Amino acid sequence: MKKLTAIVLTAISMQLAGCATTTKDSVSGVSRSQFMLLPSNTVDTMSAQAYSETLKEAQSKKTLNANPAMLTRVRGISNRLIAQVGVFRPDAVNWKWEVNVEQNDELNAYCMPGGKIMVLSGLVEKLHATDDELAAVIGHEIAHALREHGRERMSQAYVQQFGLQALAAFATGTAGSLAVQAAGTGSQLFFALPNGREQEREADRMGLELAARAGFNPDAAVTLWQKMSAQSKSAPPEFFSTHPASENRIAELKALTPKVKPLYEAAKAKK
Repeated sequence: MKKLTAIVLTAISMQLAGCATTTKDSVSGVSRSQFMLLPSNTVDTMSAQAYSETLKEAQSKKTLNANPAMLTRVRGISNRLIAQVGVFRPDAVNWKWEVNVEQNDELNAYCMPGGKIMVLSGLVEKLHATDDELAAVIGHEIAHALREHGRERMSQAYVQQFGLQALAAFATGTAGSLAVQAAGTGSQLFFALPNGREQEREADRMGLELAARAGFNPDAAVTLWQKMSAQSKSAPPEFFSTHPASENRIAELKALTPKVKPLYEAAKAKK
């Protein structure tokens, strides 16, 4: 009984210690406390490995950065957004950011923990996306990385899979094989676990602010989701599997736009 009590108390203390907000509050108003059990460097390492494997596979298929003009365009937009991340996280300025494009018909894009961005060409070509609309998508994905939503989802899944024993092991520094097991499924968890509704809302809000600060018209977030919704009527795009769109979502973006519009106007005035 004493041992069980000790484990429970350790678990509770670990949960409390693992709760923090990963980003600074700003105009977008994102400040929720998050449960983060897994160390960020562990998740970043797993993500970098998974991203490297993705690049190798695309290279073998000759689908990696097959369109130089599109790559230049996507990297240009991404770099403008990345230049603004310090507003939310000063440490993210020094992340090892990487931006690539894969020739793929799916309407999808993602930014893995640590700043590894991938845009699928279908998102650009099928939507005939403007630069402002691409900035809305990429900004949304960068926001997921800044908020470490991947680490948050993986931490929650880790506890569900390994239970209180895992919490106690981490607290006492004896995680050992449990950490190895988690690492073995890390990349799968990142892609398999959908973002929660609140995580999506946070990414929408922060992404909109990032785009505005980078000089991209925030109104484009609405037209982007309208295009995505139109595409989904025939066959739901892969992007919707973890990035659900709805009338409520569009309404929230419209409501936030007036708050970030001054940032957009200020950025335009500096050009």
